[in-house]
Parts: sequence; C-alpha cells; structure tokens
Amino acid sequence: MSNVHVNTRVRSEVDTSGNLTFGYSGRLDAATVGTLWRQTAEVLRSAAPKRVSVLADEIAYCDGSGVGLLFWLRLRGRRDGFSVEFKGLREDLAARLEMFDVEAFAAAGQGRRNHFSLPDKVGHYIWGFLEDVGEHLAFVGELFTATVKCLVRPGQLRWKDVFLTAERAGANAVGIVALLGFLFGLIMAFSSAMPLRRFGADVYVADLAAIALVRVIGPFITAVILAGRSGSAYAAELGTMKINDEIDALTTMGLEPVRFLVVPKVLATMLVTPLLTVIANLFGLIGSGIVILSIGFPLVTYISHVKSAVDVDVLLIGVVLKGIVFGGLVAGAGCLRGLQTQTGASAVGISTTRAVVSGIILVVMAEGLFAVLLHFLGI
Repeated sequence: MSNVHVNTRVRSEVDTSGNLTFGYSGRLDAATVGTLWRQTAEVLRSAAPKRVSVLADEIAYCDGSGVGLLFWLRLRGRRDGFSVEFKGLREDLAARLEMFDVEAFAAAGQGRRNHFSLPDKVGHYIWGFLEDVGEHLAFVGELFTATVKCLVRPGQLRWKDVFLTAERAGANAVGIVALLGFLFGLIMAFSSAMPLRRFGADVYVADLAAIALVRVIGPFITAVILAGRSGSAYAAELGTMKINDEIDALTTMGLEPVRFLVVPKVLATMLVTPLLTVIANLFGLIGSGIVILSIGFPLVTYISHVKSAVDVDVLLIGVVLKGIVFGGLVAGAGCLRGLQTQTGASAVGISTTRAVVSGIILVVMAEGLFAVLLHFLGI
C-alpha cells in the first residue's frame, strides 16, 4: 500500500495563456487526498488561472475523499471565475461528481454569515427565546395530557420507574438536603442575631428563622439541590437515549415517550420534594436553635417562638404547595432539555447544563410569583 501512495501525485503546468493543467495519478483516497489538496490549493493561489484542465485518466482509485477534491475544484472555479474541465474521467466517477450541484453549494455558502450586527444578535436571541417558550408550552400541554391519562388509567403508568426515581431523587438526596438546611439555618441565625441584639430583640431570631426557612429558604434550596442532582440526571439519561435513537424506537413501537419516560420522573419528583422540604426545614430549625441556645435563651423559649411564627397556612404553602410546584418545574425542565438533545460529542453535556440553568430560573420565577401572590392575599 505504501508504494501505491508514493506513486500517487499531482502534476501542474501553466501555459502562456494562463491555462492551468492538473494531472492526478495513483490513488485518491483518504490517506492521500490531504496532501494532494494542499498542493492543488497552493498552485491555484500562485497561478490565478483563467481555465483549469484536469487530466484524470491515470487515476487508479478514487473514493469519496477524491470526489470531494474534484468537486472542490469546480466550486473554487465557480468562486474565482475560471472554468474547470475534466479529461479522461471514468464514467462512474463522472456520475458521482454530477450528484453534487455547484450552484446549490455556492448559494448555501453565500447564505451563511459569520458576523452579525448588534440588531441581528438581539433579534436572533429574541427569536430563539420565543421558540424556547413555545417548546416549553407545547411540552407542558403534552405532559399534562399524558399525566391525566395515567391518573385516569393507572395501569398505563410505569409504577416501578416511579418508585425507582423516588428513591434516587428523594432518599438518596436526604443527606445533602439535611446538611445544607442545617448550614443555612445556622448562618441565617448568626447573621441576624447580632443586628437584632442592638435593639434588644435577639429573641426574635427564632421567629425570623422559622418564617424564612418554612416559607422561602427550605423549599428553595431543596429545589436548587434537585435541579443540580435530579434535573441534570434526567437530562443526561434522556439525552443519551435521544442520541442512541432509543426515543425514536419507542415512537416507532407506538409508545409515547412523554408518557413512557417523562411522567414517572415528574410524578416521583413532585412526591418527594415536599418530603425533602420538611427535612430541610427541620435541620434548618435545628441549626438556628443551636444559635439561640448559644446566645443564652432556653430551648422552651425557642420552641414557643417557632410555634407562634409558623401556622398551618405557612406550612401548607411552604412545604406542600411550593414543594409540588418546584418539583414539577425542576423535573419538567430536566426532561425537556433531555428530549431536545442534539447530535455531537458535547450534546449531552450541553443539555445537562441547560437543564440545571432552566430549572433554577423557573424556580426563581415561581418563587417571585408566590411572593407577590401571597402578599396580595395577605398570607
């Protein structure tokens, strides 16, 4: 094979009229075309011909790479204004070369723009945002329809996947949720104890910690943890299935991917998020209680203030309602980004990153809506 590659070469000759002649011999394959392509490009840059003739009668073998080189010569002639003529080209190679339209390729190249002006970029991002919003709305509708079908006919739901997802997203996250809840309660109590002591109101650190943890911090940090752990895992799992054409295979078999793959994950996450929120709140109160005890107040005083600050309405909203909503948002965002995975080596990583970012943004937006709504309701 090495001798064949040594005999593979390109000859070039320019006459006084500016006509350039290339003569290719030997094998034009993936192993030799790279060198021939560079040599051909160097000759074209230096010669600036008016006409190019290609002597192809000595080509012993030509694969797709070689056809690409010959087609590139035509495309280069179309761009630089010289004609290209092939002499002695075998009929099978000529037929393969004619499969590609030079004008179509040239038009496609002219349609691409490498640089955008500021209005172009703004319009491009706005259009992409609107498309993303539309895909979110369509996904929400499809997910709602599939969920209702599964609730009406529970036999259509894969309960084994629901329990498995609940274990991975819920039970396996208890440790990190408890740790972060404890640290947030500790930090918040320490940060508020000293300023309140200036006014002789340091005992109300217990009220502040209880209200902040139950209403805002507990469900919020739980949702952020789920976005980083579970939302990214959902996106990676579905993204890998998308790249391996497993989701297309499900569709071919008559199985709805949303009902078959997404609904179990979303339902399981919505079920375990309130429970994880309770754990985050509990350990947060333990952390803030340690601070209260360290500044000289008895435990009974701390418990009394927590009971007076947190009523049933606050518990239901902060634990149950926000937990269910935040869990659905995080799981839905992760599954959607997984189903949107494109092709390529970095596609799954991109989908995973988008899942985490989308989940956190949706949770922050939902928290803002809850704050405004509860303010107007007086809760």
